[in-house]
Amino acid sequence: MLFECLSSSITTALPSGYVIQDGYPSVPDYLNLRLIAGLSPKTASQATEISKGSWYGCFITSEEDNSVIGMGRIIGDGGWYFHIADMAIHPQHQRKGLGDQILKRLLWEISAQAPKDGAPYITLMADGPGRKLYQKNGFVETAPHSLGMVLKKPLDGIQ
Repeated sequence: MLFECLSSSITTALPSGYVIQDGYPSVPDYLNLRLIAGLSPKTASQATEISKGSWYGCFITSEEDNSVIGMGRIIGDGGWYFHIADMAIHPQHQRKGLGDQILKRLLWEISAQAPKDGAPYITLMADGPGRKLYQKNGFVETAPHSLGMVLKKPLDGIQ
């Protein structure tokens, strides 16, 4: 039921002056937006791989100067597992509902494309500033049942 409402809200709630597009920003735009939005820096070679390693992505540009001001993508298998990543909005464009529009677009795409004979498992890692947005859209913390973890030792130390 939630996903049925997403389609119309994606097109009607985007503020004027912005355009949302399927796909991924250019490598320089991706790296710049991550930096400006306070996400961890990545290298150009890492950014080059996002379109090949992602299931779906979208980004928002400003009609004023065509600059990339928001993005999000999904990593997943297309069957049941989907992880939302790289949610970022340029600080000068925050508090306008743009992050909500990107998230709804990502969720709508999962709803439209995932197999209908099973529920998709949709995850994300929520930094402090994004938690309200994710909670508003139905995400809940998984602890204590499960807890996100990250590998902190270099891969060259794995034997």
